[in-house]
Amino acid sequence: MGVTVDLAIFTVNENRLKAMLVKRAEAPFRDHWAMPGGFIFHGESLEEAAQRVLNEKAGVKDVYLEQLYTFGAPDRDPRARVITVAYFALIPWTHLNQPESKKVADLTWAPVDQLPKLAFDHKAILSYAVKRLRAKASYSNIVYGLMPKHFRLSELQTMYEIIIDDKLDKRNFRKRMLATGLLRETGKKDLRGAHRPARLYQFKKMEIAFL
Repeated sequence: MGVTVDLAIFTVNENRLKAMLVKRAEAPFRDHWAMPGGFIFHGESLEEAAQRVLNEKAGVKDVYLEQLYTFGAPDRDPRARVITVAYFALIPWTHLNQPESKKVADLTWAPVDQLPKLAFDHKAILSYAVKRLRAKASYSNIVYGLMPKHFRLSELQTMYEIIIDDKLDKRNFRKRMLATGLLRETGKKDLRGAHRPARLYQFKKMEIAFL
């Protein structure tokens, strides 16, 4: 029996929640899109394996990473009995600074509502990960893992709306977020656009907290 890790790596680009997919070069499911992952090395912990895959495929470290679930259906891999421990990671699009993480032919970022046919049970795993992310966004600040360091409150609201797939009242959102005590003003303003400069904020701590 083998043990693997598979990663649901999410980012937001063009106002859409997207997942990283890699094209398999070997059987089974040759030329099919799949979640990034692989077998665990000898002496390697589950989290170390997940961090390794994340660094190899996305070229990033120190981003939000959470263990999701263990998937072990007897027939999920046609080669042998393989159990996978799934994780999900959140990466701001601006942090994807490695060219190969955006442009190479065997890697793509697919909108989660338009996934192609995937290898193994990866479509079910990704669906589970999206549900977990949306659920946590409804009661926590988990979107910090997708935000740039400094942001306008309107940008934070847009990020929440993308993740939960619903519209939020601007006034109520602003009031709720400022009341949490999770944000601080940077003292800087966003001068982009024709409107008056907007205050820039940042999260006080890069860790999960309840809203």
